[in-house]
Amino acid sequence: MAASPLIQQLMEAFRCLPGVGNKTAQRMAYHLLERDREGGRQLSLMLQKAMDGIGRCSDCRTLCETETCSLCAGNSRDDTVLCVVENPMDVEALEQATDFRGRYFVLMGHLSPLDGIGPEELGLDGLGERFANSALQEVILATNPTVEGEATAQYISDMAREKGIRTTRIAHGVPMGGELEYIDSGTLSHAFSGRRDLT
Repeated sequence: MAASPLIQQLMEAFRCLPGVGNKTAQRMAYHLLERDREGGRQLSLMLQKAMDGIGRCSDCRTLCETETCSLCAGNSRDDTVLCVVENPMDVEALEQATDFRGRYFVLMGHLSPLDGIGPEELGLDGLGERFANSALQEVILATNPTVEGEATAQYISDMAREKGIRTTRIAHGVPMGGELEYIDSGTLSHAFSGRRDLT
């Protein structure tokens, strides 16, 4: 027996989430309907609030509820260093794992001509304005080590170089605790070519 049309629509709604296929969507829908209707109502309420109340920071473009996010509003950040990342989760990861005190710029993706994502969609015109009208001394490119991420980093590096701004790229390679025999050849090659002197 097929599920009712409303249950089918609920399952289809869950499928908009990354990594959620038919079976996972079915489990989620039936879990909420059978065991946690109050949780489903709370989820619905919070989704509505988030979709209506969360926008982008006018400075760094990360997701926030105010005109300017808390990181950009703070006066303790270093205005001479800008870290460019692909998405807001990258900002959170860097804030938790590093002592970086500079500013951020969130691309909300990477260059992907096949998907129709070009410089305009990533806000690179705004980034270019920041390069031209600020006291920036260094741009740290922290895009993902994918073909698209590397192409995006190169594009931004060229933009910064035109303005005389130093550009650096985060290191990629062997993770802490990793063993060389289990590292894929691309990562190992990148780590080997990016080796540095020990002091």
